[in-house]
Amino acid sequence: MGQSLGREFAKYSSANILGMVGISLYILADTFFIAQTTGPLGLTALNLSIPAYSVMHGLGLMIGIGGATRFSIAQSQADKRTASRAFVLSIKAGLVLAIVLLMLGFVGAETLAKLLGADGETLSNTRTYVGTLLLFAPLFVLNNILLAFLRNDRQPRLAMMSMLAGSLSNIVLDYIFMYPLGLGIFGAALATGIAPLIGISIALGHFLKQKKLMAYLPKPSEWSGLPDLLSLGSSALVIELSSGVVLFTFNWVILGLEGNEGVAAFGIIANLAIVGIAIFTGLAQGTQPLASKYYGLNKPDLLKKVTKFALL
Repeated sequence: MGQSLGREFAKYSSANILGMVGISLYILADTFFIAQTTGPLGLTALNLSIPAYSVMHGLGLMIGIGGATRFSIAQSQADKRTASRAFVLSIKAGLVLAIVLLMLGFVGAETLAKLLGADGETLSNTRTYVGTLLLFAPLFVLNNILLAFLRNDRQPRLAMMSMLAGSLSNIVLDYIFMYPLGLGIFGAALATGIAPLIGISIALGHFLKQKKLMAYLPKPSEWSGLPDLLSLGSSALVIELSSGVVLFTFNWVILGLEGNEGVAAFGIIANLAIVGIAIFTGLAQGTQPLASKYYGLNKPDLLKKVTKFALL
């Protein structure tokens, strides 16, 4: 069992590490192309916008990982009704959240850009980038939710393919939008916003075959299960929020010390660091389905072994 568990852990962790590194290349690709086409002020606008992306990403992960954790526990206990309800409730909650974020991007992009530290030189670019990302919130949130359920439905490699395909499409679209079409920072945001469509299309192909997941639609009274899902996924939100708060604080400090060019320089380093952090995020997300599974099966010894593998 130990050797089999080790192989299973390696399968989940390696696939998710590769996938998360792929997702981190979203921002890194934007960094490269924006630096080449818009210079330091474009990089400053990008870096000022990333905390908003972290919040949106974290909210999607909270719903996705929370719902998928309950889904995995229920699946391991052969409770298909609870598993199905967790899936449907997560999708519904994600869509409600996405609409709120979309409206924020539509009516509050300029105010948000100012709160993030944009000034007269960077306000236009920051407003464009963060506003465009929020308009694509439904795609980001739905993609995060479906990826989490893919991993917990014993499809770590399909989840990896979905993430890598999205990252590759983002890089290609960055080039097309920013060079031949000359769309500037709007093109970078547009490419990043469209990319999750690729991942969603791959994930939906799997879930459309699982019609049983849609068999039990939550009634209005069953929204009472939402706090449970949010609680299970809250750690993912805290991680993303802490990252966003740290970056926001650094941006404000550096703006005071070195101005926009200082933030642009820091942005290059910070965005490179995102790739490194993605390795450990991928490891954590790869561990979660196994931890949920063995928790649901009431096998504490195997759960401890999974934890040891992750820590090592």
